[in-house]
Amino acid sequence: MNRINQKLKEDKKLLSIYFTAGYPNIDDTVTVIQNLEKSGVDMIEIGLPFSDPLADGPTIQASSTQALKNGMTSELLFEQLKDIRESVSIPLIIMGYFNPMLQYGVEAFCKKCQEVGIDGLIIPDLPVDVYHSDYKATFEKYGLINVFLITPQTSDERIRYIDSVSSGFIYMVSSASVTGSQSGFGNVQTDYFKRIANMDLNNPQIVGFGISNNETFTQATSYAKGAIIGSAFIKHLTHNGIEAIDEFVNTIL
Repeated sequence: MNRINQKLKEDKKLLSIYFTAGYPNIDDTVTVIQNLEKSGVDMIEIGLPFSDPLADGPTIQASSTQALKNGMTSELLFEQLKDIRESVSIPLIIMGYFNPMLQYGVEAFCKKCQEVGIDGLIIPDLPVDVYHSDYKATFEKYGLINVFLITPQTSDERIRYIDSVSSGFIYMVSSASVTGSQSGFGNVQTDYFKRIANMDLNNPQIVGFGISNNETFTQATSYAKGAIIGSAFIKHLTHNGIEAIDEFVNTIL
C-alpha cells in the first residue's frame, strides 16, 4: 500500500509541511526532511522550485527564486533524494508545476519518483481531466498518487469528479488566494469546510493555505483529516535555520 494511504488510515489529525527543495541552501533538502520527520510531522511536501509559481504567495516565491539561484533542478533533487528511504519512512510528495515535469519527460519523471521513494505528486496547473485522459495510467504504473486541489469556488460536480479520479486525499484550498498565513478562519471558510465535509467524499481532505499556528491547525482539522503548512514554516526556516525545525512543529501540535 502507498505510504500516503497508510498514513491516512491512522487515527489522528495529520500535519503536512511544505518546504522548497534547495532552500535555504542547496544541500539542505535531505536535512530538512530528516528533521521534519524527527519532529513528528506526518507527511512532507517537497517543493520543486519554478520560475513562475502562479499559486504561491510571496514567501514561497522568494524561497523558489533563491533555490533556483542556488542551482536546484529536477535532476539535482532526484540525486539528493536517492538514499532518502534509508533514513525517512513517512510519505513524501513532490509539489511542483507541470512545465518542469514535461521538460524532464512525464514518464521519466514518474519513474524517477518511484526509484527514490516518492509517494505522490501535487501539480496545481495540471487539470484533472487532462490527467485523467493522458497521464493517470502512467502515474499508477509507478505507484504515484496524484493530489488535486479544490477551492471554495469549485462546483460540487467538479469536486465529485475529482473525488472519483483520486486515490489518496484531496487538497482543500482554504480560500481563493495565493499561499500565505492568516490569523484565523472566518465564517465563509468554516461554512466551506462544513460543506465539503457534508459531501461525504470517498477521499479524505487535507486543508492548505492560511495554516500558520495551533489555532488555525485546530480550526482546519475540525472538519478535515489534516492540514498543510508552507509559508509559515518557510518564514521560520528563514529566520531561525534548520536547527530550529522542532521548535516550529512543537508550536503547531
